[in-house]
Amino acid sequence: METAALVVPITSLELFQHRFLLAGEGPVLSVYILQPRPNVGASLSVLQHYRIHGIRARSRDSVSTRSSTVIIHGQQEDEKHSTSERSFHDFAIFGGRAVRLVRLHLGFKDVEILHLEVLGPLLELQDWALDVRWLSADNQSLLCVAVAHNGALFLDSTTGSALVQCSCLEGCLLYSALLLVHQSWTDAVLVGGTVFNQLIIWKPGQEDGMINSSHKAPVERRLLGHSGVIFSISYLQEKGYLASASDDRSVRVWGVGALGGPGGKCGDSNPTCLRVLYGHQARVFSVQLSTGYVFSAGEDGACLVWDLEGGGKVIRTLKGHRAGGVRSLAVSGGTGNDEKWVATGGADGGVRLWMVEDGEENKESLEEKLTDLKFPGPDLPKVVCIAGGEEENMCWSQFSVCTDRGTVCQYSDGSWETVWEGPPEFYSYCVMDTVTAFLKNVASTVTLCAVGNISGSIQVFPTSHPLSGVRLTGRPGKIHSIFWKKGTDKLYLLASGAEGFVYRWCVEVKMKENSLLVLSLVPLPSFLLPLCSKRWLTATICLQHHSNKELWVCGDRRGSLLLFQEGENVELNRTDHEKVNEGLQPGVKTRTMEEKKHDLTLHPLSCLFGVHGKHGVTSVSEYQGLFYSTGKDGCVRIFRVSQMQPEESNADLHLEVLRVQRACRGMEWLERVLILESEIPEELGEECENVIRGELREARFVIAGFHAVHFVVWDPVRQERLMVVPCGGGHRSWSLWLSHTGIWSGRGALVFIKQGAIMTSQPPGEMLGCAGVAGRTGGWSLREGIHGRGIWCVCRLGRIEEIGIDSETHKGDNKMYWEIVVTGGEDTSLAVLAINTVSGIVKVLSVITDHISGVRTLTATTQLQGEALSALLLSAGGRAQIQCNRLLVVWDRQRMTPSCQVIQVASHRLDIQWERKRNRHKTVKMDPESRYMSIEVLEEKTGWVLMVLSCSDGALRLFSVSEAENQIDLLWETFFHQRCVLCVATCSLQDGKGN
Repeated sequence: METAALVVPITSLELFQHRFLLAGEGPVLSVYILQPRPNVGASLSVLQHYRIHGIRARSRDSVSTRSSTVIIHGQQEDEKHSTSERSFHDFAIFGGRAVRLVRLHLGFKDVEILHLEVLGPLLELQDWALDVRWLSADNQSLLCVAVAHNGALFLDSTTGSALVQCSCLEGCLLYSALLLVHQSWTDAVLVGGTVFNQLIIWKPGQEDGMINSSHKAPVERRLLGHSGVIFSISYLQEKGYLASASDDRSVRVWGVGALGGPGGKCGDSNPTCLRVLYGHQARVFSVQLSTGYVFSAGEDGACLVWDLEGGGKVIRTLKGHRAGGVRSLAVSGGTGNDEKWVATGGADGGVRLWMVEDGEENKESLEEKLTDLKFPGPDLPKVVCIAGGEEENMCWSQFSVCTDRGTVCQYSDGSWETVWEGPPEFYSYCVMDTVTAFLKNVASTVTLCAVGNISGSIQVFPTSHPLSGVRLTGRPGKIHSIFWKKGTDKLYLLASGAEGFVYRWCVEVKMKENSLLVLSLVPLPSFLLPLCSKRWLTATICLQHHSNKELWVCGDRRGSLLLFQEGENVELNRTDHEKVNEGLQPGVKTRTMEEKKHDLTLHPLSCLFGVHGKHGVTSVSEYQGLFYSTGKDGCVRIFRVSQMQPEESNADLHLEVLRVQRACRGMEWLERVLILESEIPEELGEECENVIRGELREARFVIAGFHAVHFVVWDPVRQERLMVVPCGGGHRSWSLWLSHTGIWSGRGALVFIKQGAIMTSQPPGEMLGCAGVAGRTGGWSLREGIHGRGIWCVCRLGRIEEIGIDSETHKGDNKMYWEIVVTGGEDTSLAVLAINTVSGIVKVLSVITDHISGVRTLTATTQLQGEALSALLLSAGGRAQIQCNRLLVVWDRQRMTPSCQVIQVASHRLDIQWERKRNRHKTVKMDPESRYMSIEVLEEKTGWVLMVLSCSDGALRLFSVSEAENQIDLLWETFFHQRCVLCVATCSLQDGKGN
């Protein structure tokens, strides 16, 4: 049996010649090619059952600009010339109690081809190897090895025998070690991080060159200061700096002088601590020194870049790994453009790569710096938005603001000007929205602004001609919100007023011959929201249905999702008595058709009441037939418009939630969903097929919202922040600029109000292009991470065939298959994976975050539907929770990758009644939380499953799952066992009659 694919913590990284990245993935050594685009080049299992903890290039083959290694001044140029003529490079790979030599062969045939070859047998030691170095003047394969019991070996790798074995007088365990070697064994110097939180420097080689295995060397230097064990050591020769990373969450930089070199120097007699760097939230696992900078990575999942010369401040934070932290770090030397590669390996099995430029780290920080637009007083700004609205904005330079005195101001070209001054009824309260409208008779655009007040009046005007404005009035009462929305070929204005009425107008703008703008507003039937508290609109979207009728999907402050259709469910506001009297009483003026139309109301065809909780819906968006809604409950809901009877074109429409996606822990206030730019095919565009076996395909998206005092753009699949703005929290007016409508291309900018000031995350007018910034912002993902913590269960669903665009790419024995696997773990998430057993590539298709505790057990019922794999996935774990999801996996021919659609079927919790109990915080829950330990399917029918689960409270419980009714029911339970039931299995019994 051979391992086809492996995902383990990345315990070692090494950047080589600015061209390659070598990674230790368990016992497997992988080589990634960095140029022109980072990708994997070769892999080989090297250390059998040991994990790789270090990769050391032979000195004449490598460029000596590694941290955790020595940067020897003056050797770099000679090494570059020597390597240009070689077609292979040798490396020493070590980890655990083993060392092995590996040769990397380079070949060129149209493209660069890599090949790894093992040199000699596996060398197993008697102690754990902490560091390995080649002797620089050695023509043979002689190695210096630092071991965990504060000793050193002079090793002949050809025979595997130790020529010299030396230990220190201070016999203690080392957590880390750094060997500094020159031309011979006598020049070697060892820096060790002891179990007593100290750094000690000693020389394993004897001055007289005598070989004496019983030799014990004294400690030459001792560095004190850390209050925790030391995990990593790095040395910078040209400055004489030594850096140490510790369990006490700190990084210390010491001035030790010259170490190693001819004669084995031990540095200054009185080394001093130059910097104590605190910035990590947990243990620091790795540190690397570079000219002017310190790079550190830790258990908090962050890689921090410190300005060593400028006060020791953090100038950049690199984050891209899940829980478990960063286990390995590599930094290259500067290239001709003073650029550095920074690579991080995580406990989640992921490898990330960044490009860092000297002098630009501050600009490229993930956390944006703020710019004050100097809004002139004395009025206070209340509402801010990008001029022209977010949907059609093409420049990051114009903003509109409404103040507490009803004044609308506009920022343009670095200055503020007053556009419109409202009458007294617009004082103290106002709502505002802007949009870019096209002129009907002129090939030009104009910015329209709508301002609503507390008495039910709305002022609509062009910002360039405010005197051409129109005053609209609805029912008496507060205007809660205003929206501009674009239909297929129309522009709509919606205003949410009192008593749940949403007034609507169709707006046209024309220009007369004398260059005057004329607004035409035609009233449309109002929407009537369901009866509830907080009865006003918070989000809406308009789209064309296949029946050529416009549909409106709305969200309200009560957290409900509503579906309206033009011309359906129309009723008059007035009573029948008023209608009859109007027709019979003489002398009553006949109302015009427009006035009658304005009094009509549309009731919702479908309502998902309170699905986003009591704090309301914040946004609704649509992409390729699926809808995405966000709320302040920390959830994104993916839903669609379905028909009760699909075969009938006029059947009733209703909203159907497919699944729920949670953001990160603590991020409850979600605002928008943005589609990833990489999700949109460059050539196919809108014609791309977006259907999997009759089901619409869900797009990869990111979530914009507020996390504590920051505005954050969060990737739910990679579990990382893509943008962070310290705005102060969600209770403020804000607007987000994007280069494309609803698309996240890697960069964005935020304008918001904070303490009476208008702030932006980027200076206005600055070009925010997205090309080439991947390595400077979110980095490249060379290998996707899965679970940052323990994986508790795994379930294989089946496999799908890789199919080319012409459907005939692979035939016969050349067919390529992807194995589909689901994993669950301690981080409460389920990961749907596609594994190529030939190349070992692992792709994360989807991350399901419905569980509120760890996922203990998984099972599935699967079936092939043509080219698609359909599976009913059942998962269970902590807090006595069961989740049921329908997975549809297929090969996407346009994107040439596996694709997965997740549909949430049902969920169940034993203590759901407790969760709904009022004042439960005042009472004590006597029953402990039960955990499901194992799950097994007993019987399966179409749309129905019978399953049994073993529980930690000693019970066996029988459940039925109805996919049609979206329900899980508890049928039976027994407490035969007195302790936790770890496993349950099914078996078939037969009596004497064959039953």
